[in-house]
Amino acid sequence: MVCNIETTEYDTSSKEYKKLLELICRNEEKLRDTMTDEQKELFEKYIDCVRENQTITDCLIFQNGFKLGVRMMLEVMEE
Repeated sequence: MVCNIETTEYDTSSKEYKKLLELICRNEEKLRDTMTDEQKELFEKYIDCVRENQTITDCLIFQNGFKLGVRMMLEVMEE
């Protein structure tokens, strides 16, 4: 699947988003501090897979939303 439109351009100015991102970063740092080098390598592979999955999910959500919008526009135009 190819999605050439950047679907991850979110408005990240909300307080909730910033607070959650800070918490994620803080917890990841604490977790890494307790890991061996082998565990850190495995964790990096895990993070890469999660990011790839999120990218694919974002693309699918965008495609579904776009299709829904087009169907709604067509229905309005038919009336």
